[in-house]
Amino acid sequence: MAPPDRPLSPTRFITHLSLIGFATALSTRAVDPIIPPIADSLATDPARVALLTTAFTLPFVVAQPFLGPAADAIGKLRMMLICIGVVIAMSFACALAPSFQMLLIARMICGAATGGIYPVGMAIVADAVPVAERQVANARWLAVVISGNLLGTAVSGVLSDLFGWRAVFLTVGLCAVAALVNALVNLRHVPQAPPARLDLASIPSRYLALFANPSAKFCFLAVFLEGAAIFGLFSFVALLLVAGGEPRASIAGLVIAGFSVGGVAYTLAVTPLTRRWQPRQLMIGGGSLCAVTFVGLAFSPAWPIQLVLYTAMGVGFYTLHACIQVEASELSTTARGTAMSMHSLSFFLGHAAGPVLYSLGFAWLGAGTSVLLGGVVVMLTGLMCARYLRRRVG
Repeated sequence: MAPPDRPLSPTRFITHLSLIGFATALSTRAVDPIIPPIADSLATDPARVALLTTAFTLPFVVAQPFLGPAADAIGKLRMMLICIGVVIAMSFACALAPSFQMLLIARMICGAATGGIYPVGMAIVADAVPVAERQVANARWLAVVISGNLLGTAVSGVLSDLFGWRAVFLTVGLCAVAALVNALVNLRHVPQAPPARLDLASIPSRYLALFANPSAKFCFLAVFLEGAAIFGLFSFVALLLVAGGEPRASIAGLVIAGFSVGGVAYTLAVTPLTRRWQPRQLMIGGGSLCAVTFVGLAFSPAWPIQLVLYTAMGVGFYTLHACIQVEASELSTTARGTAMSMHSLSFFLGHAAGPVLYSLGFAWLGAGTSVLLGGVVVMLTGLMCARYLRRRVG
Protein backbone atom coordinates (compact mmCIF):
# COMPACT_ATOMS: atom_id res chain seq x y z
CA MET A 1 0.00 0.00 0.00
CA ALA A 2 1.33 3.39 -0.98
CA PRO A 3 1.62 6.07 1.72
CA PRO A 4 -0.59 9.16 1.50
CA ASP A 5 2.14 11.38 0.06
CA ARG A 6 3.18 8.86 -2.56
CA PRO A 7 0.42 8.30 -5.12
CA LEU A 8 -0.08 4.94 -6.75
CA SER A 9 1.56 4.37 -10.10
CA PRO A 10 -0.91 3.98 -13.00
CA THR A 11 -0.09 0.25 -13.21
CA ARG A 12 -0.83 -0.43 -9.52
CA PHE A 13 -3.87 1.81 -9.62
CA ILE A 14 -5.34 -0.08 -12.58
CA THR A 15 -4.53 -3.42 -10.92
CA HIS A 16 -6.46 -2.53 -7.76
CA LEU A 17 -9.29 -1.05 -9.81
CA SER A 18 -9.46 -4.10 -12.07
CA LEU A 19 -10.18 -6.37 -9.11
CA ILE A 20 -13.59 -4.73 -8.91
CA GLY A 21 -14.10 -5.53 -12.59
CA PHE A 22 -12.92 -9.10 -11.99
CA ALA A 23 -15.40 -9.71 -9.16
CA THR A 24 -18.20 -8.22 -11.23
CA ALA A 25 -17.26 -10.35 -14.24
CA LEU A 26 -17.54 -13.47 -12.06
CA SER A 27 -21.13 -12.50 -11.39
CA THR A 28 -21.94 -11.70 -15.02
CA ARG A 29 -21.43 -15.22 -16.43
CA ALA A 30 -22.00 -17.30 -13.30
CA VAL A 31 -25.64 -18.18 -14.02
CA ASP A 32 -25.19 -19.75 -17.47
CA PRO A 33 -24.01 -23.23 -16.34
CA ILE A 34 -26.38 -23.53 -13.35
CA ILE A 35 -29.78 -22.97 -14.97
CA PRO A 36 -30.86 -26.67 -14.66
CA PRO A 37 -30.09 -27.00 -10.91
CA ILE A 38 -31.82 -23.68 -10.20
CA ALA A 39 -34.90 -24.92 -12.09
CA ASP A 40 -34.91 -28.19 -10.16
CA SER A 41 -34.40 -26.51 -6.78
CA LEU A 42 -37.08 -23.85 -7.27
CA ALA A 43 -39.49 -26.13 -9.17
CA THR A 44 -39.44 -23.85 -12.20
CA ASP A 45 -39.30 -24.42 -15.94
CA PRO A 46 -35.66 -24.22 -17.16
CA ALA A 47 -36.76 -21.99 -20.05
CA ARG A 48 -38.09 -19.55 -17.46
CA VAL A 49 -34.84 -19.68 -15.48
CA ALA A 50 -32.97 -18.86 -18.68
CA LEU A 51 -34.64 -15.43 -18.47
CA LEU A 52 -32.16 -14.63 -15.70
CA THR A 53 -29.68 -13.74 -18.46
CA THR A 54 -32.09 -11.19 -19.94
CA ALA A 55 -32.96 -10.00 -16.44
CA PHE A 56 -29.29 -9.16 -15.93
CA THR A 57 -28.50 -7.66 -19.35
CA LEU A 58 -31.59 -5.49 -19.90
CA PRO A 59 -31.22 -3.43 -16.68
CA PHE A 60 -27.52 -3.03 -17.51
CA VAL A 61 -28.49 -1.39 -20.80
CA VAL A 62 -31.37 0.68 -19.42
CA ALA A 63 -29.24 2.09 -16.59
CA GLN A 64 -26.47 3.36 -18.87
CA PRO A 65 -27.96 6.77 -19.79
CA PHE A 66 -28.26 7.62 -16.08
CA LEU A 67 -25.22 5.99 -14.47
CA GLY A 68 -22.69 7.67 -16.76
CA PRO A 69 -23.79 11.24 -15.96
CA ALA A 70 -24.20 10.26 -12.29
CA ALA A 71 -20.59 9.06 -12.20
CA ASP A 72 -19.43 12.33 -13.77
CA ALA A 73 -21.37 14.24 -11.11
CA ILE A 74 -20.53 12.38 -7.89
CA GLY A 75 -17.14 10.93 -8.86
CA LYS A 76 -16.36 7.83 -10.93
CA LEU A 77 -14.51 5.86 -8.26
CA ARG A 78 -17.24 6.64 -5.74
CA MET A 79 -19.83 5.34 -8.21
CA MET A 80 -17.90 2.10 -8.67
CA LEU A 81 -17.67 1.53 -4.91
CA ILE A 82 -21.40 2.12 -4.50
CA CYS A 83 -22.19 -0.28 -7.34
CA ILE A 84 -19.90 -3.06 -6.10
CA GLY A 85 -21.65 -2.70 -2.74
CA VAL A 86 -24.98 -3.31 -4.50
CA VAL A 87 -23.50 -6.32 -6.34
CA ILE A 88 -22.42 -7.77 -2.97
CA ALA A 89 -25.87 -7.31 -1.47
CA MET A 90 -27.65 -8.79 -4.48
CA SER A 91 -25.26 -11.75 -4.71
CA PHE A 92 -26.06 -12.70 -1.13
CA ALA A 93 -29.76 -12.09 -1.86
CA CYS A 94 -29.51 -14.54 -4.78
CA ALA A 95 -27.84 -17.12 -2.52
CA LEU A 96 -30.71 -16.85 -0.03
CA ALA A 97 -33.58 -16.38 -2.52
CA PRO A 98 -36.56 -18.49 -1.45
CA SER A 99 -38.28 -18.25 -4.83
CA PHE A 100 -37.56 -17.68 -8.49
CA GLN A 101 -39.26 -14.28 -8.33
CA MET A 102 -36.86 -13.07 -5.64
CA LEU A 103 -33.90 -14.46 -7.58
CA LEU A 104 -35.09 -12.67 -10.71
CA ILE A 105 -35.43 -9.32 -8.91
CA ALA A 106 -32.00 -9.65 -7.32
CA ARG A 107 -30.38 -10.39 -10.69
CA MET A 108 -32.12 -7.40 -12.25
CA ILE A 109 -30.74 -5.07 -9.58
CA CYS A 110 -27.31 -6.70 -9.90
CA GLY A 111 -27.36 -6.11 -13.67
CA ALA A 112 -28.19 -2.44 -13.23
CA ALA A 113 -25.39 -2.02 -10.68
CA THR A 114 -22.93 -3.72 -13.04
CA GLY A 115 -23.70 -0.93 -15.49
CA GLY A 116 -21.94 1.42 -13.07
CA ILE A 117 -18.75 -0.66 -12.99
CA TYR A 118 -17.58 -1.70 -16.47
CA PRO A 119 -17.99 1.59 -18.38
CA VAL A 120 -17.12 3.75 -15.38
CA GLY A 121 -13.96 1.70 -14.83
CA MET A 122 -12.93 2.35 -18.43
CA ALA A 123 -13.57 6.06 -17.91
CA ILE A 124 -11.38 6.05 -14.78
CA VAL A 125 -8.55 4.38 -16.72
CA ALA A 126 -8.91 7.06 -19.39
CA ASP A 127 -8.67 9.79 -16.73
CA ALA A 128 -5.55 8.23 -15.20
CA VAL A 129 -3.52 7.36 -18.31
CA PRO A 130 -2.34 9.61 -21.18
CA VAL A 131 -3.98 8.79 -24.49
CA ALA A 132 -0.72 7.54 -26.05
CA GLU A 133 -0.44 4.84 -23.36
CA ARG A 134 -4.14 4.13 -22.95
CA GLN A 135 -4.47 1.10 -25.19
CA VAL A 136 -1.93 -0.80 -23.08
CA ALA A 137 -3.69 0.33 -19.88
CA ASN A 138 -7.05 -0.76 -21.28
CA ALA A 139 -5.51 -4.15 -22.06
CA ARG A 140 -4.55 -4.59 -18.41
CA TRP A 141 -8.11 -3.79 -17.39
CA LEU A 142 -9.50 -6.17 -20.04
CA ALA A 143 -7.13 -9.00 -19.07
CA VAL A 144 -8.47 -9.09 -15.52
CA VAL A 145 -12.12 -8.72 -16.58
CA ILE A 146 -11.82 -11.42 -19.26
CA SER A 147 -10.27 -13.73 -16.66
CA GLY A 148 -13.30 -13.11 -14.47
CA ASN A 149 -15.63 -14.05 -17.33
CA LEU A 150 -13.72 -17.26 -17.99
CA LEU A 151 -13.59 -18.29 -14.33
CA GLY A 152 -17.19 -17.25 -13.71
CA THR A 153 -18.44 -19.79 -16.22
CA ALA A 154 -15.98 -22.56 -15.38
CA VAL A 155 -15.99 -22.35 -11.60
CA SER A 156 -19.74 -21.91 -11.16
CA GLY A 157 -20.45 -25.33 -12.67
CA VAL A 158 -17.91 -27.01 -10.39
CA LEU A 159 -19.20 -25.22 -7.28
CA SER A 160 -22.77 -26.12 -8.14
CA ASP A 161 -21.91 -29.80 -8.56
CA LEU A 162 -20.02 -29.89 -5.25
CA PHE A 163 -22.09 -27.61 -3.00
CA GLY A 164 -25.25 -26.56 -4.84
CA TRP A 165 -26.14 -23.53 -6.95
CA ARG A 166 -26.50 -21.21 -3.95
CA ALA A 167 -22.79 -21.64 -3.23
CA VAL A 168 -22.07 -19.98 -6.58
CA PHE A 169 -23.73 -16.72 -5.56
CA LEU A 170 -22.22 -16.91 -2.08
CA THR A 171 -18.74 -17.25 -3.58
CA VAL A 172 -19.35 -14.39 -6.01
CA GLY A 173 -20.50 -12.21 -3.12
CA LEU A 174 -17.41 -13.03 -1.04
CA CYS A 175 -15.11 -12.25 -3.99
CA ALA A 176 -16.87 -8.92 -4.41
CA VAL A 177 -16.39 -8.21 -0.68
CA ALA A 178 -12.66 -8.88 -1.09
CA ALA A 179 -12.53 -6.51 -4.09
CA LEU A 180 -14.34 -3.79 -2.15
CA VAL A 181 -12.08 -4.14 0.89
CA ASN A 182 -9.01 -4.01 -1.35
CA ALA A 183 -10.29 -0.83 -2.98
CA LEU A 184 -11.07 0.82 0.35
CA VAL A 185 -7.57 0.03 1.60
CA ASN A 186 -5.46 0.64 -1.49
CA LEU A 187 -7.44 3.35 -3.26
CA ARG A 188 -8.40 5.43 -0.26
CA HIS A 189 -5.82 8.12 -1.06
CA VAL A 190 -6.88 8.45 -4.69
CA PRO A 191 -8.30 11.96 -5.20
CA GLN A 192 -12.03 12.03 -5.80
CA ALA A 193 -14.27 14.84 -6.88
CA PRO A 194 -16.39 16.21 -4.03
CA PRO A 195 -19.91 14.79 -4.04
CA ALA A 196 -22.29 16.82 -6.16
CA ARG A 197 -26.02 16.78 -6.63
CA LEU A 198 -26.98 15.15 -9.91
CA ASP A 199 -29.08 17.50 -11.97
CA LEU A 200 -31.35 15.26 -14.01
CA ALA A 201 -32.26 18.17 -16.25
CA SER A 202 -28.63 18.40 -17.34
CA ILE A 203 -28.47 14.83 -18.67
CA PRO A 204 -29.88 15.64 -22.16
CA SER A 205 -27.42 18.50 -22.56
CA ARG A 206 -24.53 16.15 -21.70
CA TYR A 207 -25.55 13.80 -24.49
CA LEU A 208 -26.09 16.65 -26.95
CA ALA A 209 -22.58 17.91 -26.20
CA LEU A 210 -21.21 14.38 -26.61
CA PHE A 211 -22.80 13.91 -30.02
CA ALA A 212 -21.54 17.31 -31.13
CA ASN A 213 -18.22 15.50 -31.56
CA PRO A 214 -18.38 14.11 -35.13
CA SER A 215 -16.46 10.98 -34.08
CA ALA A 216 -19.18 9.95 -31.63
CA LYS A 217 -21.55 8.46 -34.19
CA PHE A 218 -18.77 6.34 -35.69
CA CYS A 219 -17.58 5.07 -32.29
CA PHE A 220 -21.05 4.06 -31.16
CA LEU A 221 -22.09 2.62 -34.54
CA ALA A 222 -18.88 0.58 -34.67
CA VAL A 223 -19.38 -1.11 -31.29
CA PHE A 224 -23.04 -1.77 -32.12
CA LEU A 225 -21.97 -3.55 -35.31
CA GLU A 226 -19.27 -5.46 -33.42
CA GLY A 227 -21.78 -6.62 -30.83
CA ALA A 228 -24.29 -7.71 -33.47
CA ALA A 229 -21.92 -9.44 -35.87
CA ILE A 230 -19.57 -11.14 -33.39
CA PHE A 231 -21.48 -11.68 -30.15
CA GLY A 232 -24.73 -12.35 -31.99
CA LEU A 233 -23.05 -15.36 -33.58
CA PHE A 234 -22.35 -16.97 -30.20
CA SER A 235 -25.99 -17.99 -29.88
CA PHE A 236 -25.53 -20.24 -32.92
CA VAL A 237 -22.20 -21.85 -32.07
CA ALA A 238 -23.88 -25.14 -31.15
CA LEU A 239 -25.85 -25.13 -34.41
CA LEU A 240 -22.69 -24.62 -36.47
CA LEU A 241 -20.94 -27.38 -34.53
CA VAL A 242 -23.79 -29.80 -35.18
CA ALA A 243 -23.47 -28.99 -38.87
CA GLY A 244 -19.80 -29.91 -38.53
CA GLY A 245 -20.67 -33.23 -36.86
CA GLU A 246 -20.17 -32.30 -33.18
CA PRO A 247 -23.36 -32.36 -31.04
CA ARG A 248 -21.81 -32.15 -27.53
CA ALA A 249 -22.76 -29.01 -25.57
CA SER A 250 -19.50 -29.17 -23.60
CA ILE A 251 -17.56 -28.73 -26.83
CA ALA A 252 -19.69 -25.70 -27.70
CA GLY A 253 -18.67 -24.17 -24.37
CA LEU A 254 -15.01 -24.95 -25.05
CA VAL A 255 -15.17 -23.35 -28.49
CA ILE A 256 -16.74 -20.15 -27.12
CA ALA A 257 -14.07 -20.06 -24.39
CA GLY A 258 -11.53 -19.91 -27.18
CA PHE A 259 -12.72 -16.38 -27.91
CA SER A 260 -11.80 -15.30 -24.37
CA VAL A 261 -8.44 -17.05 -24.67
CA GLY A 262 -7.85 -14.95 -27.77
CA GLY A 263 -8.66 -11.87 -25.71
CA VAL A 264 -6.04 -12.85 -23.15
CA ALA A 265 -3.53 -13.41 -25.97
CA TYR A 266 -4.24 -9.88 -27.21
CA THR A 267 -3.58 -8.38 -23.79
CA LEU A 268 -0.20 -10.15 -23.65
CA ALA A 269 0.75 -8.86 -27.11
CA VAL A 270 -0.67 -5.34 -26.88
CA THR A 271 2.58 -3.54 -26.01
CA PRO A 272 4.54 -4.69 -29.09
CA LEU A 273 1.44 -4.28 -31.25
CA THR A 274 0.94 -0.66 -30.28
CA ARG A 275 4.64 0.10 -30.65
CA ARG A 276 4.80 -1.34 -34.15
CA TRP A 277 1.50 -0.17 -35.64
CA GLN A 278 -0.70 2.92 -35.56
CA PRO A 279 -4.35 2.67 -34.38
CA ARG A 280 -5.56 2.92 -37.99
CA GLN A 281 -3.50 -0.13 -38.95
CA LEU A 282 -4.63 -2.05 -35.89
CA MET A 283 -8.28 -1.34 -36.73
CA ILE A 284 -7.88 -2.68 -40.25
CA GLY A 285 -5.83 -5.64 -39.00
CA GLY A 286 -8.33 -6.55 -36.27
CA GLY A 287 -11.31 -6.31 -38.62
CA SER A 288 -9.48 -8.33 -41.29
CA LEU A 289 -8.52 -11.10 -38.87
CA CYS A 290 -12.12 -11.38 -37.68
CA ALA A 291 -13.38 -11.49 -41.28
CA VAL A 292 -11.00 -14.35 -42.11
CA THR A 293 -12.30 -16.38 -39.17
CA PHE A 294 -15.90 -15.82 -40.31
CA VAL A 295 -14.99 -17.19 -43.74
CA GLY A 296 -13.62 -20.32 -42.10
CA LEU A 297 -16.67 -20.74 -39.86
CA ALA A 298 -19.03 -20.40 -42.83
CA PHE A 299 -17.91 -23.87 -43.97
CA SER A 300 -18.83 -25.46 -40.59
CA PRO A 301 -15.49 -27.21 -40.02
CA ALA A 302 -14.77 -29.73 -37.26
CA TRP A 303 -14.71 -28.39 -33.73
CA PRO A 304 -10.88 -28.25 -33.27
CA ILE A 305 -10.72 -25.94 -36.29
CA GLN A 306 -13.61 -23.87 -34.96
CA LEU A 307 -11.77 -23.58 -31.63
CA VAL A 308 -8.74 -22.16 -33.44
CA LEU A 309 -10.94 -19.82 -35.46
CA TYR A 310 -12.76 -18.47 -32.40
CA THR A 311 -9.44 -17.95 -30.63
CA ALA A 312 -8.17 -15.96 -33.60
CA MET A 313 -11.47 -14.07 -33.66
CA GLY A 314 -10.89 -13.07 -30.04
CA VAL A 315 -7.49 -11.63 -30.95
CA GLY A 316 -8.98 -9.70 -33.88
CA PHE A 317 -11.98 -8.45 -31.96
CA TYR A 318 -10.02 -7.08 -29.02
CA THR A 319 -7.47 -5.50 -31.36
CA LEU A 320 -10.24 -3.56 -33.11
CA HIS A 321 -12.42 -2.97 -30.06
CA ALA A 322 -9.61 -1.63 -27.88
CA CYS A 323 -8.81 0.99 -30.52
CA ILE A 324 -12.45 2.09 -30.64
CA GLN A 325 -12.54 2.15 -26.85
CA VAL A 326 -9.63 4.58 -26.72
CA GLU A 327 -11.37 6.83 -29.25
CA ALA A 328 -14.60 6.72 -27.23
CA SER A 329 -12.71 7.75 -24.10
CA GLU A 330 -11.51 10.88 -25.94
CA LEU A 331 -14.94 12.00 -27.14
CA SER A 332 -15.30 14.20 -24.05
CA THR A 333 -12.66 14.82 -21.42
CA THR A 334 -15.21 16.43 -19.09
CA ALA A 335 -17.91 13.75 -19.40
CA ARG A 336 -16.03 10.48 -19.85
CA GLY A 337 -18.48 8.59 -17.69
CA THR A 338 -21.29 9.64 -20.01
CA ALA A 339 -19.25 8.76 -23.11
CA MET A 340 -18.28 5.31 -21.87
CA SER A 341 -21.81 4.56 -20.73
CA MET A 342 -23.05 5.36 -24.23
CA HIS A 343 -20.27 3.14 -25.56
CA SER A 344 -21.52 0.23 -23.42
CA LEU A 345 -25.15 0.95 -24.28
CA SER A 346 -24.41 0.75 -28.01
CA PHE A 347 -22.33 -2.39 -27.59
CA PHE A 348 -24.99 -4.28 -25.63
CA LEU A 349 -27.75 -3.17 -27.98
CA GLY A 350 -25.68 -4.90 -30.64
CA HIS A 351 -25.55 -7.99 -28.39
CA ALA A 352 -29.36 -7.96 -28.27
CA ALA A 353 -29.89 -7.33 -31.99
CA GLY A 354 -27.34 -9.85 -33.24
CA PRO A 355 -29.18 -13.11 -32.46
CA VAL A 356 -32.37 -11.76 -34.05
CA LEU A 357 -30.55 -10.71 -37.22
CA TYR A 358 -28.68 -14.00 -37.49
CA SER A 359 -31.89 -15.93 -36.91
CA LEU A 360 -33.53 -14.13 -39.83
CA GLY A 361 -30.42 -14.63 -41.94
CA PHE A 362 -30.23 -18.34 -41.18
CA ALA A 363 -33.90 -18.73 -42.16
CA TRP A 364 -33.72 -16.69 -45.39
CA LEU A 365 -30.14 -17.05 -46.62
CA GLY A 366 -28.75 -20.11 -44.90
CA ALA A 367 -26.10 -20.45 -42.21
CA GLY A 368 -23.03 -20.18 -44.42
CA THR A 369 -24.14 -17.02 -46.21
CA SER A 370 -25.24 -15.37 -42.96
CA VAL A 371 -21.88 -16.04 -41.31
CA LEU A 372 -20.07 -14.66 -44.37
CA LEU A 373 -22.19 -11.50 -44.16
CA GLY A 374 -21.23 -11.18 -40.50
CA GLY A 375 -17.58 -11.24 -41.54
CA VAL A 376 -18.24 -8.55 -44.16
CA VAL A 377 -19.85 -6.37 -41.48
CA VAL A 378 -16.81 -6.68 -39.19
CA MET A 379 -14.42 -5.96 -42.05
CA LEU A 380 -16.38 -2.85 -43.06
CA THR A 381 -16.50 -1.78 -39.41
CA GLY A 382 -12.70 -1.89 -39.21
CA LEU A 383 -12.39 0.09 -42.47
CA MET A 384 -14.95 2.65 -41.28
CA CYS A 385 -13.07 3.18 -38.04
CA ALA A 386 -9.74 3.48 -39.85
CA ARG A 387 -11.28 6.09 -42.15
CA TYR A 388 -13.16 8.24 -39.66
CA LEU A 389 -11.26 7.73 -36.36
CA ARG A 390 -7.91 9.00 -37.56
CA ARG A 391 -6.07 9.90 -34.37
CA ARG A 392 -2.36 9.24 -34.75
CA VAL A 393 -0.09 8.13 -31.92
CA GLY A 394 3.65 8.89 -31.90
